[in-house]
Amino acid sequence: MAAGTAPWSIEKPTALLVLADGTIIEGKGAGATGERVAEVVFNTALTGYQEILTDPSYLGQIVTFTFPHIGNVGANDEDIEDLTPAARHGAVGAIFKADITTPSNYRSGGDLDAWLAARGIVAISKLDTRALTALIRERGAQHAVIAHDPSGNFDIDSLKAKAAAWSGLVGLDLAKEATSGQSSVWTETPWVWDEGTGEQAKPTMHVVAIDYGVKRNILRLIAGLGAKVTIVPATTDAATILAMQPDGVFLSNGPGDPAATGEYAVPVINELVASGLPVFGICLGHQMLALALGAKTVKMHQGHHGANHPVKDHTTGKVEIVSMNHGFAVDSKSLPQGVEETHVSLFDGSNCGIALAGKPVFSVQHHPEASPGPQDSHYLFRRFVNLIRERQGEPALAE
Repeated sequence: MAAGTAPWSIEKPTALLVLADGTIIEGKGAGATGERVAEVVFNTALTGYQEILTDPSYLGQIVTFTFPHIGNVGANDEDIEDLTPAARHGAVGAIFKADITTPSNYRSGGDLDAWLAARGIVAISKLDTRALTALIRERGAQHAVIAHDPSGNFDIDSLKAKAAAWSGLVGLDLAKEATSGQSSVWTETPWVWDEGTGEQAKPTMHVVAIDYGVKRNILRLIAGLGAKVTIVPATTDAATILAMQPDGVFLSNGPGDPAATGEYAVPVINELVASGLPVFGICLGHQMLALALGAKTVKMHQGHHGANHPVKDHTTGKVEIVSMNHGFAVDSKSLPQGVEETHVSLFDGSNCGIALAGKPVFSVQHHPEASPGPQDSHYLFRRFVNLIRERQGEPALAE
């Protein structure tokens, strides 16, 4: 893919995507001006672009949207997933096929272009996203620089050098950047059409959520099942967490290399598992739980990013369509004795879930909170809450 292969004629490009191998892809700039160095991935979801771009798991990445028309529902504050929007924990760049669509939705609070600019996301449109997606599938997630200058003036040599010099996500602990700065209490419950979000005023249990880059809808779903949720920073030690007397502990999603974050997180997770408390992990939390239990993680060729991934739950025999966003995975061959593989991807056979035999401890690779995506996996939150209810002597909720 060389310069000038965009599907529309561009008199003077105002944005460039420069890959580490020197490939230059021209387009039209949108969102913030400037440049960002990151990993380019593609996402196959048909909806939820704002939730995707604000997912802290995308920190250090540029998202290529395979769906061609982005922006039609505008932008609003309700669809933001990171806890601290001012800190801009999420994707640093976005790639679209067509120009940003004019908003046409009753929930819109503004257009996407202005929202991208305010959030600091550099975007490019008018390029062949199908060709770029094919390139990523063949060669893997790409190191690149995305640059936007309304005047169309770029230092090509400098951009090429920056893309080639970037070391990538392997070895990067980004959870310290994405995490909350201090502990806080979460009581907001799931969004209901035409009503908005609710409030958990009468919790029956206490869950501590370790924030490695947590998404809001995860917290809403836990709170909606009866929990007071205390959010703690990624570096919080086990003694501090246990002193809060939780009924269960949640290990959140987040960005970066799990092995790097695991250097300080794994010893904490080991202590929490040993305490006998129910423990539930998602995405990065899943990967680090696996590390704590003796398994290994690997960098994936292109990663899994989308809202249409089939996953089989071996505990029920059912297949569910799930939302995914990860570039690292647990090596299923490295799972030690006593750690059961509970979920597997039907796309490539990669691990998507584990459980510790004889302990109320489990985790999944995919995103059951469905923001965006199907709600097939909401039962996992009830499974976690039921482990707590069992310890409390309460009847189980129907999964």
